[in-house]
Amino acid sequence: AVSVAPLGTELPTDALTELSLEFSNLGYISEDGLTNENSPETENIKAWGGDVVLVTQTDKEDTFGFKLIEALNVAVLKFIYGADNVSGDIDTGIKVKANAKELEPVSIVVDMVVQSALKRIVIPNAKITEVAEIEYKDDDAVGYDVTVQAVPNTDGDTHEEYIIMANAQEGESTE
Repeated sequence: AVSVAPLGTELPTDALTELSLEFSNLGYISEDGLTNENSPETENIKAWGGDVVLVTQTDKEDTFGFKLIEALNVAVLKFIYGADNVSGDIDTGIKVKANAKELEPVSIVVDMVVQSALKRIVIPNAKITEVAEIEYKDDDAVGYDVTVQAVPNTDGDTHEEYIIMANAQEGESTE
């Protein structure tokens, strides 16, 4: 599950705590799942003669990618187009305005099961940096393939991960 909330919403600090009501579930993502690129970029400093004498880190972006495939979900539309650009609901009619207004940063929580453990990724400050071309085809679900940039907090952390055995939610020992 991928959930989104306005920046500043109280965030969970473990894998089990229920999310606050400010979070909206973005529904199904495609079978490709979630990707996280969190690899440092480095530069080799060479001495005369070509020996590498120092490796320095020049950048370390933390990005996440996923494809939202619930194109009629108002929470998805607000995430993609901005909350002020989407109104209504599917029963009364949805209006979406596409424009050049900058999207507001949000908080994102991703919950998943990894083998027999629960894993939660908390991205306190995330900003959409790319929305891939939207395809309307008969043989595929309409989806929004997005990349979000995790922005560092005051401690320099871009995201946090919490992992616990699935049976721990029932109060059983994890030892």
